[in-house]
Amino acid sequence: FCFLHGFDAEEDLVGSLASMSTNERIKAIQKMPETMRKKREIRNKVLTEITKKSRHRGAQPSGCTQCLQGAAVSFRRFGNTLSEYFHQLWAWHKTLKIIGAEFGTSVLSYFVFLKWLINFNIFSFVINFSFITIPQFLAAEPNNLSFTGLELFTGAGYFQKTVLYYGFYTNATISEMENGPSYNMQLAYIFTVGIYFVICFLILLFSMAKFFSRNFIDPQTFSVKASKLLCTWDFNITNEKAVKLQQKNLCTQIKERLTEVNKEVLNFSAMERVLRIATHLLAWVVSLGTAVAACTGVYFLSINNLQLFVKGHRNDLQSQTAMLVLPVIVSLLNTFIPFFFSWLGHLERFQTPGHHIYITITRNIILKMSIVGILCYYWINIVAASESQCWETLVGQDIYRLVVVDFIFCLLGSFFGEFLRRIIGTTVCMSLGLPEFDIGRNVLDLIYAQTLTWIGILFSPLLPGIQMIAFFIVFFVKKVSLRRNCQPPFKVWRTAHLMTSLIFLLFCPSFLGVLSVIGVTIWRLKPSEECGPFRGLSSMYAAVAEWIQTLEGYTASRWVVWIYYNLITSELFFFILSSFVLIVTYLYWQIVQGRKTTIKLLHNQISN
Repeated sequence: FCFLHGFDAEEDLVGSLASMSTNERIKAIQKMPETMRKKREIRNKVLTEITKKSRHRGAQPSGCTQCLQGAAVSFRRFGNTLSEYFHQLWAWHKTLKIIGAEFGTSVLSYFVFLKWLINFNIFSFVINFSFITIPQFLAAEPNNLSFTGLELFTGAGYFQKTVLYYGFYTNATISEMENGPSYNMQLAYIFTVGIYFVICFLILLFSMAKFFSRNFIDPQTFSVKASKLLCTWDFNITNEKAVKLQQKNLCTQIKERLTEVNKEVLNFSAMERVLRIATHLLAWVVSLGTAVAACTGVYFLSINNLQLFVKGHRNDLQSQTAMLVLPVIVSLLNTFIPFFFSWLGHLERFQTPGHHIYITITRNIILKMSIVGILCYYWINIVAASESQCWETLVGQDIYRLVVVDFIFCLLGSFFGEFLRRIIGTTVCMSLGLPEFDIGRNVLDLIYAQTLTWIGILFSPLLPGIQMIAFFIVFFVKKVSLRRNCQPPFKVWRTAHLMTSLIFLLFCPSFLGVLSVIGVTIWRLKPSEECGPFRGLSSMYAAVAEWIQTLEGYTASRWVVWIYYNLITSELFFFILSSFVLIVTYLYWQIVQGRKTTIKLLHNQISN
């Protein structure tokens, strides 16, 4: 009797599901508290029932309808296959999973950050190439200089007369037809750069907010740790390799969580605390003194470099080789001093790896941003006032050489710092063992390279494309070097806040410092008289002022003039806007604090 009753109930269920629409039927089957096998059986019975009813009613679709339905299904399957194929084309799709499973979230943060910068530079290259470089091709003059190959390292010679540098761009209005539409290169150049930096500002701001909300306002921070073990497994995984990778990933995450729970609190005596504080202070004095000495050397070297370049500006081998002295010295300082900072960190014996990495990152950011600040002072106050015919191209060449040489040293750092270190640790001195991946040093290399790219956009519009290729190569080299030469961190730790800190460091001081340099260049410095789109003007911004004066004579463009005088050039508007942003930020901060308190109380209630 029970069997017949169950059979009747299943028939009623199938009949009710068959009468529903497709979406309602799918949702109803998904909500059933049954196994996947049982749900598939019910779905097949419902489809069979629907087919029977359609045949009984004589509602068999026509041949044309069947053909369209078959084509739609085939197209959907083709689209899904194509989507999966392109998804697998991205090099980091599987790589990031493997790195996270084998080396933990600390090393994974570096590669996630590198992937983010690659996407960022792709966007930058597309913007500049579309609105600045392509129109210049229409008005380009022939290049009579010969290409020797050394230009790939120096950026001089043949590249001087190409779209790579500011000095090659015209100041004329480009028009293909006599009475056709025209393209003002001055306005295109300055608006493209300006709007690009506004978009970068918004992207960095929203990225910081997203990572902050994900990592700092994380309800899982207060959740029961057993949920990581009991509720994480993805039962859709059937491939054996994917299962093993997921097991490794889950194991690493549990180790990181347990490290947070089982933090060892060390109790030091008064003498030991004084000794530790003295060690930290001495390490900071040494690191800051090293940074000051490096910046002093870079300043005097840059002065000599400019004198050599202005007096003997030739395209022969000797002068082009002399151009590489400054970038090579800067790259040597940026490569070897971070190793010294890492050694200082090991002497200080921090309690957690996180403290060691954050302190090392802070010291490296002081060093690298100080060197960039000295170079910017040299470019703005000395190169811009030099006797060169096109000082903007000189700055662009300097930045190009710095980017290329820094990329070469980054590859050499992977070879000498990781490959040779592995050989020594496994053959010569076995006690050393395999090296660990230096997160602080490698992360600051990326921030330094991206800072140079942002500064160089005004003087070399295609520099983001060069940096994009460099980052792609760095991604593959670091991936191979990590898996072949490095071992997982000896002390496993969870980096919930590291990605947020990296985006913040990219925003401040890197991006805000670049904005100040670009602002001074556009508003204060006089452009070269014989090259570039702003030749003959008192400043680059004067092109916008002249355009506004032209628009004042057109009635249809009065709204643009009103926005310019009442919003863009109004200090009161920016004061009100800044005050509004600060008030909204304070209100959101209070809301966040209230939510965190509520979450703690709710979790305490759950625990009770």
